[in-house]
Amino acid sequence: MGWQAERDKVVINVGGVRHETYRSTLQTLPGTRLAGLAEPGAAARFDYDPSAGEFFFDRHPAVFAYVLNYYRTGKLHCPADVCGPLFEEELAFWGIDETDVEACCWMNYRQHRDAEEALDSFESPEGPRPPEPAEPKRLCLEEGRPAGWWRRWRPKLWALFEDPYSSRMARYVAFASLFFILISITTFCLETHEAFNRVINKTETVTTGNGTGTQVAVEVETEPFLTYVEGTCVVWFTFEFLMRVSFCPDKRDFVKSSLNIIDFVAILPFYLEVGLRGLSSKAAKDVLGFLRVVRFVRILRIFKLTRHFVGLRVLGHTLRASTNEFLLLVIFLALGVLIFATMIYYAERIGADPDDVTGSRHTYFKNIPIGFWWAVVTMTTLGYGDMYPMTWSGMLVGALCALAGVLTIAMPVPVIVNNFGMYYSLAMAKQKLPKKKNKHIPRPPQPGSPGY
Repeated sequence: MGWQAERDKVVINVGGVRHETYRSTLQTLPGTRLAGLAEPGAAARFDYDPSAGEFFFDRHPAVFAYVLNYYRTGKLHCPADVCGPLFEEELAFWGIDETDVEACCWMNYRQHRDAEEALDSFESPEGPRPPEPAEPKRLCLEEGRPAGWWRRWRPKLWALFEDPYSSRMARYVAFASLFFILISITTFCLETHEAFNRVINKTETVTTGNGTGTQVAVEVETEPFLTYVEGTCVVWFTFEFLMRVSFCPDKRDFVKSSLNIIDFVAILPFYLEVGLRGLSSKAAKDVLGFLRVVRFVRILRIFKLTRHFVGLRVLGHTLRASTNEFLLLVIFLALGVLIFATMIYYAERIGADPDDVTGSRHTYFKNIPIGFWWAVVTMTTLGYGDMYPMTWSGMLVGALCALAGVLTIAMPVPVIVNNFGMYYSLAMAKQKLPKKKNKHIPRPPQPGSPGY
């Protein structure tokens, strides 16, 4: 009996660590690499040492312990101290499907893919570097060709205006862009202050029937120096936009970018307003009035700061990654608003004056839709105080509404905070990660590998 058990044993040396198991254990997962060790002729197909009586695999020994445990117990767990891509590569080598990972370790196993996607989103905008010319002398002979100049300078100029961390000059350009953004936003805010607006009377000639008459129109005019300051900022933004659109590696991706669309939309109204200001037709004045209304698009320039501040990019990635949590929060709030608005409406009717047919003279809650506003303000713990319950039953509903709001908002927030922490740490790591110089030389196929 002991002799039979010794014949059934298999010794596997993985990275210098010996493991012993039974052939019957390896046969529990047919079709995998280890199951092939239990088949006849395995010594000829794998790296087998007859003197030591063991199979050798130059793989990660710590991960193999989890792989072998999967054969023994039927449950595949992921080690917490091993990087996800390494574990994924080991599973592929041993022929194990990643979907066999247990539910308790699945999120830990998936973290590396989320991290890789996040790192890709923080990649430098320079794009792939052009290949180095193989024949420098031939390139010198073709010095007059524009293609060579374009190929050399386009990635440099693109990085100059797109990536503030690419060079010292790019930092100066980023500081200049930041300066004009702040000046433009300050000008936008000052234009609404009454100290920088003056009321003027304009006399216009109006045609009435067969005769003409004069009409005095009252208009509000902004101080001219603010317009000059805004014009200077727009000139810089226009120059920056044209440089970026000229030297971008992919025009299609550039046009699809939401930030680039915002840049264009924020610049265009100024030129239209300047062009239509000298016209006196009614249609031009109507368009000019509309453009003055849509001046608020200039505030969208604040999003240009995302190119210069990693924290703002992290915030954007966090909002995109937390879409499900925000949707869940909105659903919870909508349910709470509907429930508590209905409850406060009927609770305020308790103890109403018998002579009051509608039962709404003593309360602010005349109907349920009005209660929606109160429920939103109360559940978000804002509490304007413009509406509040007047009866003891309404106060009880108000207390329950406030408590429910605190609990509702508190549930999805930790997930959003964790996403922000993950993206921020990855962004910082991406900035501090040194450029790799020496590439790893792949080793030749080893015995037992698919390409051997």
